[in-house]
Amino acid sequence: MRAPFAALIVVIAALFGGIWLGGHSASLPGPLQDFARDDDLAVVDASIERVHDDYYRGISKKKLADEAIRGMVKGLDDRFSAYFDAAEYKKFREVTDARFSGIGVGVQPTERGLRIVEVYDDAPADKAGLRKGDVIISAGGKRLADVPEESATSLIKGPEGTRVALVVLRKGERISKRVTRAQVNIPVVEAEIEKRDGKRYSHVSLGQFSSGAHAEVYAGLRKGLEQDVDGIVFDLRGNTGGLVEEARLVASAFLPDGEIVTTRGRSVKPRVYRATGDAVAPKTPMVVLVDEGSASASEIVAGALQDRKRAKLVGTPTFGKGVFQQVIPLENGGALDMTVGQYFLPSGRNIGGRGVARGKGLKPDVRVQDKQATERDEALERAISVLQSQ
Repeated sequence: MRAPFAALIVVIAALFGGIWLGGHSASLPGPLQDFARDDDLAVVDASIERVHDDYYRGISKKKLADEAIRGMVKGLDDRFSAYFDAAEYKKFREVTDARFSGIGVGVQPTERGLRIVEVYDDAPADKAGLRKGDVIISAGGKRLADVPEESATSLIKGPEGTRVALVVLRKGERISKRVTRAQVNIPVVEAEIEKRDGKRYSHVSLGQFSSGAHAEVYAGLRKGLEQDVDGIVFDLRGNTGGLVEEARLVASAFLPDGEIVTTRGRSVKPRVYRATGDAVAPKTPMVVLVDEGSASASEIVAGALQDRKRAKLVGTPTFGKGVFQQVIPLENGGALDMTVGQYFLPSGRNIGGRGVARGKGLKPDVRVQDKQATERDEALERAISVLQSQ
């Protein structure tokens, strides 16, 4: 009984050893590098063949190839990178629209699953009693621990009208919820006028950096400027990010020129994103509200405004994601969603940790608890107070 199992372990070890060497052949002596590359590919192919032919139960070569790729990506120890097999990639493409059949939450990955950073009003999650701060640890009976974010969210989304069973962790207590999916139209921009002590302040909230979001931000800003507001509170709390080009365009609303962010990677050319020169509010006093839910594109915009001395940040430290991914379709119908580079702010700092590790994020100039901690939106009140003192 032990011999077949031991043989399987050896085969799997050879498979992943070959994969590792394939990515590290440069460390070998020069004459052996070309040989190692070819030999490694042969080892992978041979290992799949042996497992397919000799394992005690039949497993298709497609399944073995999928698992080999999945294991390789998992070995990167990068929670932002993932492998989608053909079925998973098909579903991924179906649920990546801003308008989707889901439950109406904004989430961020944690070791246990997905932390809810925003619950949209009147969405299925709101009606089911889910709250900001809950951690979704299971969806449809599948544990979400160590599952990449895109794969985890695809388990929550699905056809309109269907139900998904969730288990959430709330202050150490496990709570089961059954939520009916619905078409959720995520509010991208909300703009209001706040009046304090005879002055008027524009409060513009951006929910996500989806395609066209900058146009809605510009419209919200112009609405306030037409009423001669005394300052702007730009609210990025709970905004988990989106498109880097939208981040550039949104930042350009406040910066008349200059650098916003630089991207660098091994296989992508360095690129400097600069302001477009069409600033809507280049001089109006402003602050930016941030919290732990502010990530990626939100950190690009907030960080650029902080680095360029255009705005002070008010709130709590941001998420700390300084890398970006690229979806690379594969010939087998699947795809790699892989980290390919890093973001660098105008000062040269990277908002993430070392490589793909989570960093400390952006440090607010004025630290104050976020709005969900109390009935009163203390962060907004503090932001307006900062504007009044300028």
